[in-house]
Amino acid sequence: MEYHIQVENIKCGGCVNSIKKAIAAIAGVEKVDVSKETETVSVWGTENLHATIVERLAELGYPEKGNNNLWLKAKSFVSCAVGRMTKENE
Repeated sequence: MEYHIQVENIKCGGCVNSIKKAIAAIAGVEKVDVSKETETVSVWGTENLHATIVERLAELGYPEKGNNNLWLKAKSFVSCAVGRMTKENE
């Protein structure tokens, strides 16, 4: 099944790396693609993953469009910094 979720706060490659790593670790996820330009997270995997993916994205500071706040923006800066320090394929 395919999931395409538009999110807030994707600023750079560090954000992309953090999102890919965290979402790929969810059981049932087969593939993750993140577009910085459109702020879209695309996930391929088993059924009934949408809520789990959205929850994990919010934990990282990348909520679905329209659900942003100052706290989530701050969390995204931390996730971004972690993503900058790790390689995409680690």
